Amino acid sequence: MVSDHPKVLHQVSGRPMVLWSIDVARRAGAEGVTLVVGVGSEAVREVVGDSATYAVQAQQLGTGHATLQARDLLLGASRAVLVLYGDMPTLRAETLAALVERQRSSQAAVAILTVESDDSMGFGRIVRDERDQPAAIVEEAVATPDILALRELNCGIYCFSAQFLWEYLPRVQITPPKNEYYLTDMVELAVEAGLPVVAHTIDDVSEVQGINTRAHLARAEGILRSRVNGDLMSQGVTLVDPSTTYVEAGVQVGRDTVIHPNTHLQGQTVIGARCEIGPNAIVRDSTIGDECLVLASVVEGAEMERGSAIGPFGHLRQGAHLEENVRMGNFGEVKNARIGAGTHISHFTYVGDAEVGAGANIGAGTVTCNFDGERKHRTDIGRGAFVGSGTMLVAPVSVGDNARVGAGSVVTRDVPDGALVYGVPARQREKGDNDEQS
Repeated sequence: MVSDHPKVLHQVSGRPMVLWSIDVARRAGAEGVTLVVGVGSEAVREVVGDSATYAVQAQQLGTGHATLQARDLLLGASRAVLVLYGDMPTLRAETLAALVERQRSSQAAVAILTVESDDSMGFGRIVRDERDQPAAIVEEAVATPDILALRELNCGIYCFSAQFLWEYLPRVQITPPKNEYYLTDMVELAVEAGLPVVAHTIDDVSEVQGINTRAHLARAEGILRSRVNGDLMSQGVTLVDPSTTYVEAGVQVGRDTVIHPNTHLQGQTVIGARCEIGPNAIVRDSTIGDECLVLASVVEGAEMERGSAIGPFGHLRQGAHLEENVRMGNFGEVKNARIGAGTHISHFTYVGDAEVGAGANIGAGTVTCNFDGERKHRTDIGRGAFVGSGTMLVAPVSVGDNARVGAGSVVTRDVPDGALVYGVPARQREKGDNDEQS
């Protein structure tokens, strides 16, 4: 991978690939997961946490040796052991479940997952006997031309009888030239012992794409993106151009929502029905209600209620909450603030650490000056308030219900309900002010 990070922590569709393997094993019915890790695996443990137990492979001596490290943890714990890689994020749970059932129903010593493919992908070949049963797995590097011509490939995923696995695995011999212990040798050990070996064969090569390079990573990303997009369209979501729509696994989108090109929906995001998202939108870890519009904007860690709209070029940051029918214009930004229903926030506006009442109007260029250099302070704007363009609200400060702030004001003191203030610093309009000015 040419990386400073462990391979299995590289992300695919928003999730480290090792978590895909753990998840697919559990969805296939695994009651427990043991992760074989190498020395210096602290980063992997930090990501995986207690969702797996750990076996340490101090020396990298092959797949058979890696599996053997889990023996003490798993001996006597189950009747079957499923072995899979941590770098196959496109594998389906249904496929694993079928492999497990094949082993269970046949009472085989080992069930092998195989794939029919013209592209060998460097996989070993399945050699079958006269009864058409798997008899051996031959690695590509040592295969003869006749064996290289075989199309049935070993995917490196197995379901073993636990009794057979733990009894025979220590008998695997070291294999030159790499001097490693190969799990593939278990097939020949089973055949020599007269024990049944079976295969579950699939024809979808996309499921067993191992990842060893950045190119492989991009290919897996494309496979999962195609699946997610296909699922969304089958659920009644319109993707104007699926090839430029990037939706991570786990994102939920309601019926009749339209997603335009170059839109990225990420993390724990939920989008309601009849929305319009994009083009050029990023929505991350956010909740968006029905009938909302996100046009060429970024929404992260935020919530938009029914009928609210943002953009183009708006930004909802962590803790932003737009209530129903809020309208937020271009180049606006909201952070850690709740905006009341029906409020309009014009363009080039920043509202941070604030509470804005329903039906307010925030003019273009308004800024809540929430940071004094050491601490953040809050701004409260009441229901029906009108804040003129270019206003600076120097927090902590409040603007009362139905109050009005003249354009270009710098508000440093609280504004009472219904009052009109203007100027720098802003002062309240008193009776006779117009006569004085004239």
